[in-house]
Amino acid sequence: MAFLDGLRLVAALMVVLYHYAGLPRVASVWDVPSTVYAFPDLSRIASYGWLGVELFFLISGFVICMSSWGRDAGAFARSRIVRLFPAYWAAVLITVAVTAIWSEPRPLTANWSEILTNLTMLPKPLGVPQVEGVYWTLWVEARFYLLFAFLVWWGLTTRRVLVFGYGWLIVATYAVEAESPLLSTIVMPDYAAFFAGGIGFFLIHKFGSDLKFWGLVGFSWLIAQHNTYDMVLLVNRPMPRPMSATAGVLLVTVFYVLMAGVALGWFRRVTWGWLTTAGLLTYPFYLLHEKIGWVLIHQMRDLRPRYLTLMITVAVMLVAAWLLHRLVERPLAGCLRSRLATPTPDTPRGTAPRARAPQEETPRDDTPPERAPDNLTRDASRRTKSDEADPESHAARDPGPVLLP
Repeated sequence: MAFLDGLRLVAALMVVLYHYAGLPRVASVWDVPSTVYAFPDLSRIASYGWLGVELFFLISGFVICMSSWGRDAGAFARSRIVRLFPAYWAAVLITVAVTAIWSEPRPLTANWSEILTNLTMLPKPLGVPQVEGVYWTLWVEARFYLLFAFLVWWGLTTRRVLVFGYGWLIVATYAVEAESPLLSTIVMPDYAAFFAGGIGFFLIHKFGSDLKFWGLVGFSWLIAQHNTYDMVLLVNRPMPRPMSATAGVLLVTVFYVLMAGVALGWFRRVTWGWLTTAGLLTYPFYLLHEKIGWVLIHQMRDLRPRYLTLMITVAVMLVAAWLLHRLVERPLAGCLRSRLATPTPDTPRGTAPRARAPQEETPRDDTPPERAPDNLTRDASRRTKSDEADPESHAARDPGPVLLP
């Protein structure tokens, strides 16, 4: 899956480019009136970089379904905790430290309680300011994991996954019409299509082409293109130069075509090792890049050409992501994995297990039994044969041994 790792890197670079050269408020970081002044040509392309998040969600649907197949709910939960939290904890603390030392261009505004709350990965639902703006996507991912965890607990089968995918899209569509904040929070109508599309592509990858699988992909694309069209119009409002909604839909369609290629094995010959490494760096790179990158850009804002500043900043953030992965994420993830894999004891430490109550010994009767009449012997023999033929009736009459506490 080296090509899929490459797509992850592309998605991350799209988001980074948007935050460095396309986002309207980043103009103050470059100390210019508008990003159009800083990058007259690049800003037009960079303004579509936020769609890299949608590519992330499409990939996530594929990868989570793939990595969960054959696992139980406990293994699924452990894998998500180990994958997400070590790098996230480190990124939160590093971002806090950097923005506390360099107050420009974005000073640290969170207090100590809000910083600690950010470590839960739940600042958004708790109404706490996020240390880093990109953390909102982690709340979206977390809700997808929670929904999918119920399916993993139920047991992954092709039929159940299909019901889940189609059902999710239908309920998400209903949530828009119902205007229910609670339902929308759970089923995420803005992003459900991308996750469901990724799930459909995995089913094609694992089981081959099937009309039902392609139907899920097609259904998800129809909803995704609609949502993308509307989202482009919404994002356009603060943009100094309007984007094309048609171009946004075409870009999302390209994402779907590339994922179809992954599902059908078009890129199986792409086995470059550096893509796998890039895939590992994508998550810490994404977590670190925004505010720390803005600090670097602001410190070098007078350097010309600005493209050099941009390239230096991206390179520094990639190195920082690699250092975080090697020095923090890998060791901490390994420790966390081994700890979570240890079975939880049922008996508290230092507490002896409860002993079974002694059973009274039945006095032995050495008196030879009287011979039963022949007709009773024959009846008992018939009942025994009947019990052997119908074990359920035998079990109904015989409750089995009584276990004492």
